[in-house]
Amino acid sequence: MDGSEENKNVIRVGTRKSQLARIQTDSVVEMMSKRFPSTHFEIVAMSTTGDKILDTALSKIGEKSLFTKELENALERNEVDLVVHSLKDLPTALPTGFTIGAVCKRENPHDAVVFHPKNHGKSLSSLPEKSIIGTSSLRRAAQLKKKYPHLEFRDIRGNLNTRMKKLDEKEDFSAIVLAAAGLRRMGWENRIGQILTSDECLYAVGQGALAVEVRAKDQDILNMVSALQDPETVLRCIAERAFMKRLEGGCSVPVAVNTFVKDSQLYLTGAVYSLDGSDCLKETMQSCIVFPQQDLEGPNDDLQHVGITALGVSHQALKSSESLGIGLADLLLSKGAKEILTVARQLNDAR
Repeated sequence: MDGSEENKNVIRVGTRKSQLARIQTDSVVEMMSKRFPSTHFEIVAMSTTGDKILDTALSKIGEKSLFTKELENALERNEVDLVVHSLKDLPTALPTGFTIGAVCKRENPHDAVVFHPKNHGKSLSSLPEKSIIGTSSLRRAAQLKKKYPHLEFRDIRGNLNTRMKKLDEKEDFSAIVLAAAGLRRMGWENRIGQILTSDECLYAVGQGALAVEVRAKDQDILNMVSALQDPETVLRCIAERAFMKRLEGGCSVPVAVNTFVKDSQLYLTGAVYSLDGSDCLKETMQSCIVFPQQDLEGPNDDLQHVGITALGVSHQALKSSESLGIGLADLLLSKGAKEILTVARQLNDAR
């Protein structure tokens, strides 16, 4: 076996340097190693712009690919073969030449509240008047301001470790709101004081799901990572991403979703909010995702659905999910969603 052959079996996996990113990447590499025992996976960690700009609210930076650009550059230069991301961080349209080759089975997609130790055992509703809640998400703040008018909301930036430290070691915040999935992956489930149900707070597009980004033309790697695909998660996330893309939503506007599958139907609830949550448009639609003739996406289907290539998933189901997202967005747009989002964007820019 010559050297070149030996190299063939090394797959390099790019990741951000944060502890959560490493844990997420390790979990994907572990799944891959089980399926491809003769392949060696090497992890390459890098810093991204989003990790470096820590003093500005995410919604103000205005760069869509904040946490992904450096990783994509490495992918383009063939320095890595695949990159693991939180799907929530990936824009709905990827740069040319890249695709999401797999969306893994989703963790709990809901938001969670972590309380300052002195508020242990409390819930958002039982916190004292004017308690300060940390979140840098306009989506979370908009929904929670409306639901809990006695609370105040303030930006908090940094990775999970930094935010938890800011909460515990200072007296600035009574509680912070984070994705339950990240806390669970970090092994900090015991710090979750409250999980926000869909009645309280709809979640972000793609929240709780991991995505594996690859070069769109790299068929071998695409085939390999497609083994990680979770069909139900991928269909839910395609509907969510199509909804957001049609609304032209992003970090800088409050757009929120909830999806579930029941009796071969995919249900999508989507909403847009004004920054203070007083204006809200929210609707639910459903679409069939199980068809008698399952024509699976084949390797020659050069079709991406909102940036996702879903080999091995029914072509009709993928189209149905994407149409569902677009249809729901169009319904909200017909009711004035554009105006709400435009005002939210302008107010946020002026902050």
